[in-house]
Amino acid sequence: MNELIEKAKEFHTLTKDELVSLLANDGINDVLFQAADSVRREFVGDEVHLRALIEFSNYCRCNCLYCGIRAENNLVERYRLEKAEILELAQHAAASGYKTIVLQSGEDFSFKADYLAEIVAGIKKLDVAVTLSIGERSYEEYKILKESGADRFLLRIETTDKGLYEKMHPKASLENRKRCLYDLKELGFETGTGCLVGLPGQTVESLADDILFFKELDADMIGIGPLIPHPHTPLRDSECGNLMLSLKVMAFTRLLLPDINIPATTAMETLNPEGRIMALQAGANVVMPNVTAEGVRGKYEIYPNKAAVNYAELSKKLSQIGRTISHKKGFRGRSCRKDIR
Repeated sequence: MNELIEKAKEFHTLTKDELVSLLANDGINDVLFQAADSVRREFVGDEVHLRALIEFSNYCRCNCLYCGIRAENNLVERYRLEKAEILELAQHAAASGYKTIVLQSGEDFSFKADYLAEIVAGIKKLDVAVTLSIGERSYEEYKILKESGADRFLLRIETTDKGLYEKMHPKASLENRKRCLYDLKELGFETGTGCLVGLPGQTVESLADDILFFKELDADMIGIGPLIPHPHTPLRDSECGNLMLSLKVMAFTRLLLPDINIPATTAMETLNPEGRIMALQAGANVVMPNVTAEGVRGKYEIYPNKAAVNYAELSKKLSQIGRTISHKKGFRGRSCRKDIR
């Protein structure tokens, strides 16, 4: 097992069978996390990039079985922020030192591409990078958004297991999800995706397939988090995903895609107060503080009891593990990539 980890650390490749055996073996966790941390340090350094998250609408056309803002959850108090409100939040975040603004919503088609493009163009005047996380759109819509100045796009696939994907996402298509991701890559977005760990019926074999799909896509960002079921969803009685297995999937993703950006997801800290720091010591290099207005922040509840980020506390914890907050936009460092064989 240790030899396989060394192989991944040096050559950034593993077969599916090798990944399955490693994911199923908890005796290698310490060695794995140390290897992922070493590769993270070598390829992306010790700086942690902060991304300011603005959740601008909790309307969603989808009915994902685990998500608190699913269309059929009638207990949600819905909201949409106006353009001026979004720009004001972005201006405050930029003035506070954030170099990336992340605009996230449910799949809310009332925000047309042209309107979103106006918002993106306004935010770009602040000299920041802009990431969008708004779900599935057409190639033409993505093109409009790219031409407006959007730099990155997050679209988590959640699972590459076709049967499981379609069970968890009623009336949705895994093929269309993949189409969107390849469209985004073709258009020049830094493209992010990721998976949920702990979906009912998920196997280590399908998690291995997820990691290999990230590699095949050559994703620029990967977000991995444990399932935390929302009480007002069909998965309300399901168990939470396993934090340690989530960290392992993240660590192998770092080993196979050494120079990408990987967030220490909020869900990890929600399950364990030290979850975010554990992730940062196992391959992660990004944190995404929520800067949405207090009045609506609690209404964007994909899962309950989301952990918050306290800047001063985070800065202190980072210094304790030899990390610092970056003041750069934090693009994937392709121009200075090492030889990835």
